[in-house]
Amino acid sequence: MATPKQQQAEGWWKQVSGRVKEAWGALSDDDLSRFKGQKDQLIGHIQEKTGETRAEIRKKLDKFWDRGKE
Repeated sequence: MATPKQQQAEGWWKQVSGRVKEAWGALSDDDLSRFKGQKDQLIGHIQEKTGETRAEIRKKLDKFWDRGKE
C-alpha cells in the first residue's frame, strides 16, 4: 500500500507527464515512464526526439515541473 507521500508524488508525476505530452507529442507513455522524475535525462531524451535545444526544453519543462509541485 502506498504512503500518502508516495501517492502525492505519483499524482505530481501524472500532472507533469500530461503537460509534457501536450508540449511534445512525439513522446510516448513509455518514454515518460523511463525517465520518471529524472529531469536531466528527460531533457536529453526530448532533445534527441525533437532537435530542440536543451535551454528551450529546460525552460518549458521547469514551468511544468514547478507547477506540478504546488
